[in-house]
Amino acid sequence: MTSPVRRYALAGAILFALAACSKPEAQQMPTPEVGVVKATPQSVPLQRDLVGRLSAFRTSDVRARVPGVLIKRVYEEGSEVKEGQVLFQIDPAPQQASLSAAQANLASAQATYANAKVAADRARQLVPQKFVSQSDLDNAQAAERSAAAAVQQAQANVSTARINLGYTNVTAPISGRAGKQQVTEGALVGQVEATLLTTVDQIDPLYVNFSLGINELESLRMAQSNGSLQLTGEGEAKVQVILSDGSVFSEEGLLDFSGTVVDPATGAVSLRARIPNPEKSLLPGMFVTLKATLGERKNAFLIPQDAVLRDASGAYVLVVGADGKVVRKSVTAENPREGQWVVTSGLAANDQVIVSGVQKVQPGAPAKATPWKPAAPAGQQPAAAAAPQK
Repeated sequence: MTSPVRRYALAGAILFALAACSKPEAQQMPTPEVGVVKATPQSVPLQRDLVGRLSAFRTSDVRARVPGVLIKRVYEEGSEVKEGQVLFQIDPAPQQASLSAAQANLASAQATYANAKVAADRARQLVPQKFVSQSDLDNAQAAERSAAAAVQQAQANVSTARINLGYTNVTAPISGRAGKQQVTEGALVGQVEATLLTTVDQIDPLYVNFSLGINELESLRMAQSNGSLQLTGEGEAKVQVILSDGSVFSEEGLLDFSGTVVDPATGAVSLRARIPNPEKSLLPGMFVTLKATLGERKNAFLIPQDAVLRDASGAYVLVVGADGKVVRKSVTAENPREGQWVVTSGLAANDQVIVSGVQKVQPGAPAKATPWKPAAPAGQQPAAAAAPQK
């Protein structure tokens, strides 16, 4: 007969065995799912965001070229003028008098020449007959030549006086926008120096002046030398102007000048682009933001910004390898544009770069790669309820 202690021990052992058999097996964590994009090498425009200042394509000073009293302003300040259009009038009376005096001197010189020519012709006819000495002939011909030279001098004086008379109508040297009048009517101008009356600026097209740091320029040239970058030359590099409201100016400019001297004060090289301005909405002196396309980066990768991570070591991405495990790759990322980074090194073609779910995985851990889909744009907020009518 079994003792009570043995029965209790046997019952406990049976219960423990049953409990062990009924305990569920430990469940393994599922492999995390991540969204990836396939790295595809491509040629990417090399763009730089810069700051520049606009300047007039041509600027010309309008000055008084003859002395006199300013009697009239003909143009409207700030208006468009054409080349050769009269802008100011200077009192022409003194210049008209000078022209008349020059014309009188010309008439006198012409009369003197006519008399000298008659005397020389007579001497040339009488010399063969020995009625005039050779010395008299020489004197007559010298007087003829002097009189002819005096006529030319008088003609030049007449031309000068006529030109000065024309300068009393001050015209626009170029077509453009005429500025503010610098001298009022009644002022005496052109006495010691050519008095500035106004300026004319041609603002279609415009120049935009900007600069590029010498260090960056050298890095671009090094990239060009190893074949990873193709720089565009003058006339090919494109420039877009970003207006103050963030919009892009409708006309695109072209680089037309690059300096060869480094400014010692800034350590930068001067560049200049020409921008069409048909509506004349841009004005000289404005500071603008520029998006300059300086060349084309070869074999680069466009990677969504969310995929590029940074720590103390620099920029890196997580990649799902061929074995299904996560690999960390250090990369060089630059020029963020439209939600993407331009990755120039560190990736290989067809790498599966993790964009979404990076917080779920660690290097060396397995991950399930699925194609990444950009998030849909947020829907419009519902319209506010109408206010109750009174």
